[in-house]
Amino acid sequence: MALAAVMGVCAVACVVGLVADPRTILGAPAWAKPLKFSLSIGLYAVTWAWLIAHLPRRRVLAGRLGTVIAATLLVEQVLIVWAVATGTTSHFNVSDGLHVVVWGAMAVAITVMYLCTFVTSLMLVGLRFPTPALTAAVRAGALIALGGIGVAFLMTGPTGAQIASPTGIVGAHAVGVVDGGPGLALLGWSTVGGDYRVAHFVGMHALQALPLAALLLGALGRRVPLLASPVVQLRLVLVAAVAYGAATVLLAVQASLGQSVVHPAGAVAVAAWAVAGAAVAVVAVVAARGGRGALGAPGGPSSRMRTGPFGGVDHT
Repeated sequence: MALAAVMGVCAVACVVGLVADPRTILGAPAWAKPLKFSLSIGLYAVTWAWLIAHLPRRRVLAGRLGTVIAATLLVEQVLIVWAVATGTTSHFNVSDGLHVVVWGAMAVAITVMYLCTFVTSLMLVGLRFPTPALTAAVRAGALIALGGIGVAFLMTGPTGAQIASPTGIVGAHAVGVVDGGPGLALLGWSTVGGDYRVAHFVGMHALQALPLAALLLGALGRRVPLLASPVVQLRLVLVAAVAYGAATVLLAVQASLGQSVVHPAGAVAVAAWAVAGAAVAVVAVVAARGGRGALGAPGGPSSRMRTGPFGGVDHT
C-alpha cells in the first residue's frame, strides 16, 4: 500500500509533466510512459496487498515476498522516471556504460519480481473466498497474469535490424516496425505493426478484471434471479477466464506475426471471432440453464457445494 501511495503521487507529477513539458521520446510525450507505469504498478500493488491479507497460511512468507515485489517495482519506476528526466529511453538502452547498468538493474528487478509473484500466485491455489466464483476468478486471474507478465521477456531479444546495424538498443516492443511509430493515444500501442505490450497489459491485469467480474456477478445476483445461483456465477466466471486467457494468447501471437491490434487479419481474425462466438454461445447456454434453475428445474442453486482446486463445484 505504501508503494501504491508513492505511485499515486508519481502519477500526479507525471500529469503535471505532460502539461508542462513539451518534449517527446520516440515520438510520444515524455511523461506518458512513467504515467502508465504509475497507474499500472499502483493497481497491481493494491491488488496484491488485498490478496496477501486474505492468505490464511504462510502470510508471513507472502508478506516478505510482497515487500520484495514492491521494492523491485519501485526500482523499475525510479529508473524509468530518471530516464525521462534525462531525455532518453530506459528499456533496451545499452548505448553506453551507464545505460547498460540501468537496463541491467531493471532486468534483474523485473526477473526477481516475476519469481516472487510466481511463488505468491501458487499460494493462492489454496485460498478460498466467500463464493466459488470469486475463488475461481482470483486463481485464474493470477495464473493468466503470470503469462501476461511473462510476455515482457519476449521483448528483450535483439531484432534482426538491431543485429545487422547496432544502434545501442537491444530489444523492442514492436514487431515488424521500429518502436516509436504511429500508435494509440496515451497507450502508444503500434497501429502499423505488432506490439507485445498489448498482450502484456491485458494478461497482467487479468488479476483485477476477473475478480471484479466475479464481484459484479455477485452484486447482480442479489437483484437478478437469473444470476442468483452460485453455480451460474461460477460457470460464467469460468467462461470469462477461458476467453480472457485465450485472448491473451491470441494477442501475443498477433504481435509476433507483426499485426497491429487494430488490424487483425487472416487466422488471427478468424480465431478472435471463434473465441468471441464460443464465449457468447456458452454464456447463452449457461443463462438458459440458470433460467430453468430459477424456476426450480434441474440446474438451480445447489444444496451442497464443494469447491475444487480451481473453484469447480460439485453439486447435488
